[in-house]
Amino acid sequence: MGSNGLSRRRLFGACATLTAGFATGCAVAQGDSVAPETTSRVVPQPAAPVSAQPIATGQAAPPLAPAQVAARHAGTIPHQWGVDLPGITSGFPAAGKQFALTFDACGGPGNSDIDQALIDLLIVEQIPATLFLNKRWVDADPARVQRLAANPLFELANHGSVHKPLSVSGRSAYGIAGTGSAEQAAYEVWDNHQRLTELTGRAPRFFRTGTAHYDEVAVAIVNELGETPLGFTVNADFGATASSAQVKRAMSAAAPGGIALAHMHRPRSGTAAGMAAALPALRAAGFTFVHL
Repeated sequence: MGSNGLSRRRLFGACATLTAGFATGCAVAQGDSVAPETTSRVVPQPAAPVSAQPIATGQAAPPLAPAQVAARHAGTIPHQWGVDLPGITSGFPAAGKQFALTFDACGGPGNSDIDQALIDLLIVEQIPATLFLNKRWVDADPARVQRLAANPLFELANHGSVHKPLSVSGRSAYGIAGTGSAEQAAYEVWDNHQRLTELTGRAPRFFRTGTAHYDEVAVAIVNELGETPLGFTVNADFGATASSAQVKRAMSAAAPGGIALAHMHRPRSGTAAGMAAALPALRAAGFTFVHL
């Protein structure tokens, strides 16, 4: 990143908490009421994963620098807010019963661990997934990120710099204030874009904001920075607060061309155990898991 990008890096808040209803972003650290952590194990090297018909993503290099993108949208007033707006990709054209898994790693205090049992499950079962990594999670253990990047089962994607809802007016989700301007939104995307590119040698194609909330101006900013805003069709673990039974039940709603959102930074959550029950059942029902 150039000096302009570095000078504009912002240190915004922490992960979102679960309010009434089911959260899509990070939740507060959990106690021992969820599924116990399982022991990691030696796993085989994966074969090349299957890919879905490609989603049309943003350009490999953005046509404008982040400051230019921010300037184009400075002062624009948004009128929409949510997780399913025009311009957010929440599904893909499936060939048969194809389904995509995505897992967020939110980072920050209490949120920079890894659910190794979940990662081992994906490797043993040869299930591809897109991993959305927040910059704080990346910076907590860069070597861990490089190991994930070296595994062809996993595509690494951008989960923002400090896990803020992406807004140009400070709009909040789950009690967490979003980015407060076009400039802040642009650098919430771009700082981690640069970090992942420098660390892995590959620019991320997809972006998911912290809490999965956007306004329509922020959606345009993501696209203009060369990434595709990604949503979801199945909220699988409710911000890593769900029990294993709840995860399994949520995943039973999988449909061809759908995208599941779950989390990979809470080893004491029910996510790994729930996925261990759900994914074989979906395969038995004829589903295949694919990269986007």
